[in-house]
Amino acid sequence: MNETVQIIFGLCGGLAIFIFGMNMMSDCLQKAAGEKMKGILALLTRNRISGVIAGALVTAVLQSSSATTVMAIGFVSAGLMTLPQAIPIILGANIGTTMTAQIIAFKITNYIYVFIFAGFIIAFITKNEKIRNIGQTIFAFGLLFLGIETMGDVMKPLASSPVFTQLIGQVANVPILGVAAGTLMTLVVQSSSATIAVLQNFASQAGPDGVTSILGLAGAIPILLGDNIGTTITALLASIGQSRDAKRTAVAHTVFNVSGAVIFIWFVKPFAKFIQYISPKGVEVDVISRQIANAHTVFNITMTIIWVCLLGLLIRIVMKIVPDGKAGEVDLSTPVYLDKNVIHQPAAALRLVAQEVLRCGDMVKTMLADVTGMVHDNNANIMKNVEKYKKALNDMDGEINDYIAELFSSGTLTEQQASQTARLLCVLSDVTRMGNLSVDMADAVWEKAEKKYVFSEAADQDIGGCLKKITGMYEDSMAAMARGDFETLSDILRNNEEILNLDVDLRQSHMQRVQAGLCKKEMTAPFTQILNCIDRMGNGCVNLAEGALDQMNFCYFIGEAGE
Repeated sequence: MNETVQIIFGLCGGLAIFIFGMNMMSDCLQKAAGEKMKGILALLTRNRISGVIAGALVTAVLQSSSATTVMAIGFVSAGLMTLPQAIPIILGANIGTTMTAQIIAFKITNYIYVFIFAGFIIAFITKNEKIRNIGQTIFAFGLLFLGIETMGDVMKPLASSPVFTQLIGQVANVPILGVAAGTLMTLVVQSSSATIAVLQNFASQAGPDGVTSILGLAGAIPILLGDNIGTTITALLASIGQSRDAKRTAVAHTVFNVSGAVIFIWFVKPFAKFIQYISPKGVEVDVISRQIANAHTVFNITMTIIWVCLLGLLIRIVMKIVPDGKAGEVDLSTPVYLDKNVIHQPAAALRLVAQEVLRCGDMVKTMLADVTGMVHDNNANIMKNVEKYKKALNDMDGEINDYIAELFSSGTLTEQQASQTARLLCVLSDVTRMGNLSVDMADAVWEKAEKKYVFSEAADQDIGGCLKKITGMYEDSMAAMARGDFETLSDILRNNEEILNLDVDLRQSHMQRVQAGLCKKEMTAPFTQILNCIDRMGNGCVNLAEGALDQMNFCYFIGEAGE
């Protein structure tokens, strides 16, 4: 095979192994972190400093600043986070992403296969999910370095190529070309960690003298700046079709990296000397990988400090770039929280699903209020509103089920997350059933109006009283699951017993009114139909209460109240 072709395929193959290892390590770290990821997410909205820390920690787990940025954009788009809360997370993500370069700078060539073998054995022989995830993380860590080693081996001949060294010399001497090259590389690969790994590996190749780097730190820094600019494209793409604040979050990420590149490009040589001063000393080809990692870290920490102090200015800049527009009407059938860009971050994705289920719960609450109002006011507009909510609720049920199915198929859920998600699906099913029962009730009440049935005032009061009790049961059940407060559930179950007893009493009362001539006997069938709906709605509330007793707790997904 031609040497050039071998180099190209070797470089692409090594890069593929590196990216595969990095993605696998990200998935396994998330599973190994498990419940700790929720604790990290709980830090997101407290203050700007905790936001920076949370952004760095999430990125350390996800092994990708782009993934963290996309997650923040999803939260902003869903209304779970404001723009001032999201920007510090973006800043922290840029610090967290430097961890990958620092890890790569360690020389563990002789231990690559030890990591791969040890990780494989741990994952292969253990049945414990957490230990297996740790084993797979170690295995993926070894693959990551195997990809780096492969790229290093195939790039060695390039160092002796006069044409290539001349081309690199031009890039090294013209910083703007280096920035353009780094940006283009990251645009193609869609991972700044991968392109920085390639940069570290290439810079470690010796020049003609066998001692100095073929590229040098001053030549590598502009490419590094370009890598940081290139990674903003992922965030910008993720913000397409999202809310204005989500677009502003993506723009803030871009402003951070572009402004940093514009500032640092004027000080490449002094910056390189500073990095060399604080980095380990030795032969350049042996230490330049660490120098590049340190340059990446110092750049991001410096820019984070600057923009944290100037957060108000950054917000004004992005507001100017993405100005306010006219607020459109919210489509009830369209998910507000679900974001497919965060499917591979299960802790974040489940948080969005839980919020969407609670939103469906609020829709049913509105439907119950409308139906209760219809008992005394047979308004056609109320009936249309109930039917509108029913369609929206059933559409949302399908959207949420599809989203959860995609989440399960991604293979990133832990066993505990999968178990809790199954319970969440049961709650969604019960909520949707309550919505459909509300429509059945509305139809029965509306039929009474259409056929001009007239119930006695006592009958209307009995029906209205039952519906108010059911509404209270429903709201208490949802509130208990939302807050993780299960002390009220026994009251809900007791109320259902009262409704069952009341059902018998109401039937007897109706027959007594018929006998006394206060109600027409023709009213018996429609009155019974309404009571049957009330009975089924009471059972629906009991299903929700029993789901809560089965430890279905929304706090598992969205954190404790007040976090």
